[in-house]
Amino acid sequence: MKRRDFTKLASLSAVAVCAPGFIHFNGKSFEGDCVTTTDILGPFYRPDSPVRDNLVIEGAVGDIVELSGIVRHKDCQTPYENAKIELWHCSSDGIYDNASDDYRYRGTTYCDANGKYSFTTQMPVPYGDTTFWRPAHFHLMISAPGIQSLITQIYFTGDPYLEKDSSSASAEARSRILEVTEENGRKKVSFDCNMNDRLKASFSALDKIIGLYKNDNSGESLEFFRQEDILWLKNEVFGEKYDYTGNNEFESPSIPTGMQEKLHFELHEGGKVKLTQTRVRQNGRKTSQIYTKG
Repeated sequence: MKRRDFTKLASLSAVAVCAPGFIHFNGKSFEGDCVTTTDILGPFYRPDSPVRDNLVIEGAVGDIVELSGIVRHKDCQTPYENAKIELWHCSSDGIYDNASDDYRYRGTTYCDANGKYSFTTQMPVPYGDTTFWRPAHFHLMISAPGIQSLITQIYFTGDPYLEKDSSSASAEARSRILEVTEENGRKKVSFDCNMNDRLKASFSALDKIIGLYKNDNSGESLEFFRQEDILWLKNEVFGEKYDYTGNNEFESPSIPTGMQEKLHFELHEGGKVKLTQTRVRQNGRKTSQIYTKG
């Protein structure tokens, strides 16, 4: 399947800020010393990719590139041993392998004792159509027990489509637009990142999902709004707060112990959004309702 078929899907992004004490003022605003930003999972993630750090396909078109870096804890200093790194990207003709047993240009590796990881693969390319193009990019998911998975995209300096793509042109992507160097005839890209137990949804992310949602079956409606970097569900007084938990999901922190309420948003073409509201009661009974916006 060609990735260009999905290039008009809106993206939901978030920003992970390192622990207090590493926050500083840059002259205009407060920011973390080691801010790491993240994007939605996207439509082409496949779990269970093979454990391998060499994704090069013999005879395939594409410059060989080594992607490497260090994963650290949220203190921005301590290396994260054995963190799991999943990488996936398109081929030289803009196609993702979404079905074959070969898992082409997909692989999983783990950080060593110093938090270091490395992949060898072939450079992805920009793709699109006559109206919309995405710059070349890598997808990464980084996970470890007890922390929230970090899902992100890496872009490359000099790509002519960086400023035309809403994700790569955002301020949150600046630290993920990386230099491609060359050493001994091989391209190199370095990407360090920092894990955290919680991520905050960005203003631009929340703006894509706020609004009025309707349930076609019951006729019930839900209205979401943004207050600073918090998602709220409107009620008679003000609203109910929801925390971002990753992967386009939000959770209510005010649900009684033993119960659970989750919101999962799916963004589609034309600004349409599908919301799945899932509730788990104390007896374990699970119910789901579907709402749509746009």
